[in-house]
Formats: sequence, C-alpha cells, structure tokens
Amino acid sequence: MEVATAAKSVAFYTLGCKLNFSETSTIARSFKDEGFDRVDFNEKADIYVINTCSVTENADKRFKSIVRKAQQHNEDAFVIAVGCYAQLKPAELAAVDGVDLVLGATEKFKVTDYLNQLSKEEPAQIHSCEIDDADFYVGSYSIGDRTRAFLKVQDGCDYKCTYCTIPLARGISRSDTLENVMNNAREISNKGIKEIVLTGVNIGDYGKGEFGNKRHEHTFLDLVHALDTVNGIERLRISSIEPNLLKNETIEFVSRANAFVPHFHIPLQSGNNELLGKMRRRYNRELYVDRVTKIKEVMPDCCIGVDVIVGFPGETDEHFLDTYQFLSELDISYLHVFTYSERDNTLAATMDSPVPMNVRKKRSKMLRGLSVKKRRAFYESQLGKEKTVLWEAENKEGFIHGFTENYVKVKTFWNPNLVNQLESVSLDYIDEDGLVRIKS
Repeated sequence: MEVATAAKSVAFYTLGCKLNFSETSTIARSFKDEGFDRVDFNEKADIYVINTCSVTENADKRFKSIVRKAQQHNEDAFVIAVGCYAQLKPAELAAVDGVDLVLGATEKFKVTDYLNQLSKEEPAQIHSCEIDDADFYVGSYSIGDRTRAFLKVQDGCDYKCTYCTIPLARGISRSDTLENVMNNAREISNKGIKEIVLTGVNIGDYGKGEFGNKRHEHTFLDLVHALDTVNGIERLRISSIEPNLLKNETIEFVSRANAFVPHFHIPLQSGNNELLGKMRRRYNRELYVDRVTKIKEVMPDCCIGVDVIVGFPGETDEHFLDTYQFLSELDISYLHVFTYSERDNTLAATMDSPVPMNVRKKRSKMLRGLSVKKRRAFYESQLGKEKTVLWEAENKEGFIHGFTENYVKVKTFWNPNLVNQLESVSLDYIDEDGLVRIKS
C-alpha cells in the first residue's frame, strides 16, 4: 500500500521550542498543498509526523511514548520522525517500533517528496544529511495553532557551548533575507493574527547570509526596525536572545517602538564566571547585570525571563549558591530551569566531576522555587496598573486566559467575543492559581 493513493489525513506532534512549532506549521502547509487534511494528533490519521527535540534527555524519552500514542489511534498509520533528534540519532529513531521514515535537518522540509516511496512492510527509511550540508535556509512560521504566530528569522548556531548539541543538529548560523521575513510577517498580518514572536536558534546573530556566509547585509537591529513598520501586527515579541548580542541600541529601540513589547528572554545558564568559562559562554555575569540594568532603566515594567542550567560538570555547592544568590538579587521575572544531562558528542560529557543526579534534582527544585517567588513578585509589582491583554482561544474551565504586553498571565470569565482581541484592563489581584484577575 502506498501513501500517495491511501493517505488523506495527517497529524503532527511537536516537541521542544518555538522554532520547532514554526517549522511544524510550515511542514503542515506542504501537506495541505498535496491535498492532505490535517487532523488533531489524538484522532485517527493516515500519517503522523513527530517533530523531535534533543535539547534534553526527557525529550528523547518522550518520543517512544508519542509513537505508541499514534499507533493506538491507527496501527496501520505511517509514522515519520523529523527534526533535531532525527538528525543526531537517526538509526536510534528508526529502530523504534512503528517508525517508518526518519528525516534529518535538510530533508524535513521536503517530507512530501518521500511519501510515494513509503511502504509499511519495509524497514524504516533514513534520509539524514551530513550536518555540514545544512547550509541553506528555509523560512517558516506558525499560524492556526495559537493566538500568536512564531516567525522564524534565523537557524543554526556558530557558537560552541560545551553542553549543546544544537550546532550538530541544525548546522551553521544562517538567516532569512529581510525581504522574506517581511513578506512572511505581512502574510501573518493578513490572517488577522495580532502578535508575532521572533524565533530562531540564535536570533541575535541575524544577518549572516542564508547560506551561512559572513555577509551581514542586515543586522538584528535592522530587522526589528523593519518589522516595527508592518501594518496590522499589534505586537512583536523577541524570544530568547544571547546577552552579548542584545545591544543597548536594540533595548532602547524596543522601549520606544510601535509594536515591540517590553519582554526579553535572556539565557544566563550560570551566575558563576568560572562555570560560564567552562560552558564557553561569550559573556560574564557582569555583562549580564549591565543588560538587565539597562532594560529596567528604560522599561521599568519589562518582563525578563532567564534560562539557567543546574548540575553542569564541576558545579560545586559554592558555584550553585553563587548562581542562586546572583539570581535572587537580580531584577528578573521568571526562570526556565534546565537540569544538565549528558549529550553525546559534546565536550561537557567528557568533563571531570559530574554532579550526582540527586544533587542536580535538588538544585533544580531550589531554582524552580525561586522562579515562583520571582514571578509572584513581578506580578505583584504590576497590580493596579493599566495593561493591554491579548486574549487566547481556549475555554479553560470557564475562564479565558491571555498575556499582557509585558507577559503577565491574566484570566477572566469565558467570553468567546474576547478571543484574539486586545483589551485594555486594570490588573486587580492574584488568584489562588497564581494568575492575575482583572477589574470587572
């Protein structure tokens, strides 16, 4: 039985980051162009596409359970694995019972080209390039899945952080042309979407040519200036950006922009300079303080999120407490805490003095607790203020949720007329679930 004649429906599951969501959405549109109907992953489909992640060990483990879930809906379905894990460990994925096709970094955007070759009786096929061949750029954006759209502007990374597999999974740093980004932003705007989140692997590195060459025709600052002029987009949000690439000029522009909102997510990874050196990060904690100070100087209500890794090889109690104290005193709003896990083919995996797993988990729990306190303090600082909420589409137990421009999560009683609407509200109090209620 061949897919070309039999398959009419396709379902998608995305693991990992905003960038993966934008790429899944683009791949889904290629199926639609071939005449497929997209259905929910919890429904019976002829094809299931799983976009994988390999940033954490947990994402690897989840893959098998997702394949089993697809088989429960349709044991005869074709299961296709794409994305970062598929690039790093294609044979491992192909060996998972039920998987029929594995596509790596360059092949995933051509998935429909392989459908006619698929047969359920054959062993899983693998099409995975040498990562050095991932030197061209494919633009993508997500729509239809959420109130916000994720717009990919950059891919790959030239940094060599010792714990990270992303350069192995996605290749060299390369960018979309400014013209393509603007065209995609206008397409999103024309669909009535009011917020765009800029995404990529290392978006502050935007400007390297689409083949990874070093021509910097446009900088990240040029990009934000241009996007701020797109008609119909009410909000533009910068996702994760490296502290050394977040320049004062960008911070100042965001503070007075038409559409860019006061929200930054800035990876730290460690608050200890010795560990930052072992990680091969391109900044020290002093530079990080400078960035946060500058942001708060020009945007006092700005929300600042932080990525931090616990349990990196050689992290002593003193190192960890240094990071904890550093973050505790810093004027930030929330943390994304990652428990370090050894990844194959990374330098960190060969380093001495690994931290016992129970210690990693204990430190992770401490930082997650700090994050709860930080978020609560930030929310409390916003009470009584007038903000604008973009309401989302889901009815959650009689409530509708949304985010303010500075990323305070709010809720009010369900009203379908509010979906995808911007509403000016007064932040009233924090509910028992930690979300902010508005004055009625």
